[in-house]
Amino acid sequence: MKKARVIYNPTSGKEALKSNLADILDILETAGYEASAFATTPTPFSAREEARRVGESGFDLIVAAGGDGTINEVVNGIAPLEKRPMMAIIPGGTTNDYARALKIPRGNIKAAAEVILKNQTVRMDIGKASENYFINIAAGGHLTELTYEVPSELKSVFGYLAYLAKGAELLPRIKPIDMHFEFDEGEYHGNASMFFLGLTNSVGGFEQIAPDAKLDDGKFSLIIVKTANILEIAHLVALMLNKGKHIHDDRLIYTKTSHLNVWTENNSQPLMINLDGEYGGDAPMRFENLHQHIEFLANLDKIPNNAVMGDLDRLNEVSEEFIREVEKLQDEDIDGDGTIGE
Repeated sequence: MKKARVIYNPTSGKEALKSNLADILDILETAGYEASAFATTPTPFSAREEARRVGESGFDLIVAAGGDGTINEVVNGIAPLEKRPMMAIIPGGTTNDYARALKIPRGNIKAAAEVILKNQTVRMDIGKASENYFINIAAGGHLTELTYEVPSELKSVFGYLAYLAKGAELLPRIKPIDMHFEFDEGEYHGNASMFFLGLTNSVGGFEQIAPDAKLDDGKFSLIIVKTANILEIAHLVALMLNKGKHIHDDRLIYTKTSHLNVWTENNSQPLMINLDGEYGGDAPMRFENLHQHIEFLANLDKIPNNAVMGDLDRLNEVSEEFIREVEKLQDEDIDGDGTIGE
């Protein structure tokens, strides 16, 4: 009999995963697996170490049950292995970008687990950054560094980018950084306020950031924002919210690439790298796309939009609040140069 291990965060989703664990195990047994479970602990990298041990023990399937952080840890545990078990996801967090990408229902743990019964899979690309792996995004620059100052409870409600609605007052602190990039189609050397390297099209619930992203083509979606002007950045965000029209704007570079090298010339100005929403080290750094590296069970059938798009009313509220904040900044931009407060 095939073996499956559920690695779950017992505190995720108000302990909903813990209370539904028996149903998850029953579904796995119905799918033909000898199933067992492991509850993560406060010990650092608890999920990662368990995933590595399970993978080395020859398990056929690991079910990562929790938020994107739990999924990231499990991926980091098995990605270095030569023989990797298949993965399934049961979302228990709030943003759940990866569940959106795989069309896994959110808010219903049993329905998410039942996707396993369909036995539909996709081999997903995984990102590698030095010795770390990421499943959704890598980013760097002052714009992304603002995430570290936003309270975690706000990020959990609004997602990765929606904190901009709260963080609009921090935008004047954005300065250009002399960055250097090498990617498949060429290179860029010059000022930039941020770069973004995506594997899926969903970041914090917004599905317009990389609107043409593919899950398994061996390519990242690379965005380099060249401007550091507050109002121009705000305009780019507005274009993004308007059906992803930002990708055609000449104030940024938008391209596909299988690798990226990034560094700065000024060592006194460190470039912090954000991997899946957490600090992942400083540049210089090389990113590689590991093509179809891990096989995931996914819901390949069409499902209702409300199961995959998140709270659209909330996203609209955030967008409108951001626009209002930008309008206030515009009123304060007396010189018209986008350098408020300098």
